[in-house]
Amino acid sequence: MDIARALKVSRNTVVLWIDKYKAGGNIKECLKDEKGRGRKYEIFDEEIAFIKNTACRKPAEFGYAAEVWSLSKLTAHINKTAAESGFTRLSTVSVSYVQKLLKSLSIKPHKIEYYCEKRDPDFEEKMQNVLVFYRDVELGATKEDGTVVHMLSYDEKPGIQAISVTSEDRPATEKNGHIKRDYEYKRLGTLSLLAGIDLKTGRAFPLIKDKHASEDYIEFLKTLDDYYPKEDVIRILLDNLKVHTSEKTKEFLKTIPGRFEFVFTPKHGSWLNMVEGFFSKMSKQVLKGIRVKSKEELKERILKYFEEENLQPVVFHWKYKLDEISQDSKLKIQPVI
Repeated sequence: MDIARALKVSRNTVVLWIDKYKAGGNIKECLKDEKGRGRKYEIFDEEIAFIKNTACRKPAEFGYAAEVWSLSKLTAHINKTAAESGFTRLSTVSVSYVQKLLKSLSIKPHKIEYYCEKRDPDFEEKMQNVLVFYRDVELGATKEDGTVVHMLSYDEKPGIQAISVTSEDRPATEKNGHIKRDYEYKRLGTLSLLAGIDLKTGRAFPLIKDKHASEDYIEFLKTLDDYYPKEDVIRILLDNLKVHTSEKTKEFLKTIPGRFEFVFTPKHGSWLNMVEGFFSKMSKQVLKGIRVKSKEELKERILKYFEEENLQPVVFHWKYKLDEISQDSKLKIQPVI
């Protein structure tokens, strides 16, 4: 009784543990549950397969509006449909059980992971050609006759939104160490950025327009034509946008034969274009959270960013699979004219 009073348990509990110790001979055996104790297992492989198959299908397949499952919605659907499918026990299965089961199976029906489908039948061949392009950048490409070749990565970033605040931002203070901004805003329109990076020097070339039609692309090519020595060749890596090979573009290129050479990335392979990294950096450093009073101000601030970057240009180096490219591989220039 002294032990029971000290531990605030009943005399029977003390007797039970003494008997278990005598039977097992040590403390470790006392802590083990006897065989047959606990709730009988009720959910078997067939029920688990039913939960797994349901979780791996979209809610829309069952007539719901949602694109992905929430745990509560998934469990409610299992409870509702289990009996008619022959799994009566699952009619009362809990959210916590479903969550634990899916975690053990590494199934996450509430998440979407994006990937880029290789829809170009010649993807591998074109990717290899892009890698040869980057290899030539590292080696310092020249023509067989010694002509200097300038290597650029080019792309467009359309739909950059000019957004204005409806009231002035409140600056950071000692009490609130961050800028405070009204949730309301006003859209002022969009701009398109056409940009290229010289992969040898790191210099960035911007052109900002309201759109990016053939005329705008031709204007950008003229900017490069004016910048580089006339006796040199300008070689550009770019994607398959229609304006890059439009009739207007072809007519312009005929006026300066041999001045430009083009290497195209595979379709849906824009990640192979190094200028995308520059755009990502710009988005984080300038465009994220930007508020302006006009489209003209947005244009000026983007151009100012390019000016700042060109004061200390960063030379980008491509490394992915570059060591797999043979030194004997020749770059294939795709004709536009």
